[in-house]
This record gives sequence, C-alpha cells and structure tokens, in this order.
Amino acid sequence: MRKPELAAAIAEETGLTKEKSNEVITVITDQIAKTLSEGDTVGLIGFGTFSRRSRAERKGKNPQTGAELIIPASNTAAFKPGKGLKEKVQ
Repeated sequence: MRKPELAAAIAEETGLTKEKSNEVITVITDQIAKTLSEGDTVGLIGFGTFSRRSRAERKGKNPQTGAELIIPASNTAAFKPGKGLKEKVQ
C-alpha cells in the first residue's frame, strides 16, 4: 500500500476527503521525522516505537576494488513493533 491508497482508506473510514487524509499523513510523518531528528522517540501504544539509532564509525571494503575504507558514523531511524501490531501480523 502506498501513500495515496492509505489516504483513500483513511478517507473512507473517517469521512474526511482524500486530500485532507493526505495532509494528515504528511503532518504525522513530518512530525515523526522532526522528533527523531531532535533525538527523541515516538511511541504509539499498540502499534510501535520509532527511535533514532546511532551507528559507530567502522571499517568497510569497496566491493569493486577490495580497498579498505572508513564508513563514517551516522544516525538512522528504527522501528520496533508493539504487541498489538505483532499480534495482528501473526
């Protein structure tokens, strides 16, 4: 399911227009991204938790040349599903 399909499903369930549903999805995803960029987590009870994880600097290899290189430290977004989501997926 892509964003337009999700917006249509939300519109059908809530009575909102597809455009308004799309706006809501955009605001939610933007707010999650903003919160993660600030170093905080976003927990949605029964669904899961979005968090920011740090990756340390590490050694790697260039697959074409085999030369060693240093992969710089970085941050990434992570998601841990909640109990309710796990049960629905099973």
